[in-house]
Amino acid sequence: MRRWLEDKVALVTGGGSGIGRVSALTFAREGAKVIVADVVVEGGEETMQMIKEAGGEAIFVKADVSKAGGVEALVNKAVETYGRLDCALNNAGIEGIKASTADCTEENWDRTITINLKGVWLCMRCEIHQMLKQGGGAIVNTSSTAGLVGVQGRPAYVASKHGVVGLTKAAALEYAKAGIRINAVCPGAIRTPMMERIIGGDPQEEAQQIARQPVGRLGSPEEVAEAVVWLCSDAASFVTGHIMAVDGGWVAQ
Repeated sequence: MRRWLEDKVALVTGGGSGIGRVSALTFAREGAKVIVADVVVEGGEETMQMIKEAGGEAIFVKADVSKAGGVEALVNKAVETYGRLDCALNNAGIEGIKASTADCTEENWDRTITINLKGVWLCMRCEIHQMLKQGGGAIVNTSSTAGLVGVQGRPAYVASKHGVVGLTKAAALEYAKAGIRINAVCPGAIRTPMMERIIGGDPQEEAQQIARQPVGRLGSPEEVAEAVVWLCSDAASFVTGHIMAVDGGWVAQ
């Protein structure tokens, strides 16, 4: 049976852990050659090695998505290595520091917006230029359920993720006729290193998080990765500008 992304080339930012790592592994499982990008070298190289040990093909590139020059070098390296760029998951992001809107510092605001929103735009800009040259491609941006509804205590994060949703829709319309599909996933409460930081090792906090979920559990990175890879595949050829919640029913409440 032919795999969904046989002979495709996929770029994953934030590929050193969590949803990014599992998505990179899933891209490789479906036949793609993978460029793993992360600002943390150890995690990114570990993901690359995991792909290779599973029989896939991958390289690691250290990249800070908040820096235009670094993003340009990343995409150039992908094309230099594999000749093209068919798929991209713009996933790198941070949760920022918890604080109310009035108490959020300018530093926290700027850092969160720069990585989570500007970083996605910088990546899209370079990816789209390459995809226009080659006649098409598919991009998925990682937003969040916090990009669909409000969350108390993380104004910068919520603003950045709402921004990703709007950016995704605008770009999807701009490049639909050029054969570039652009969608977003909005993960809910997923068991990732970010969620572990939010829970902070507190069993009571974890129990409360689980109790809030309509399905009665946290999601897994694998469940988000499957959605990402489907959106990048030809199975989703008529899907663009779509904002897909992968949240166990959270925003349906």
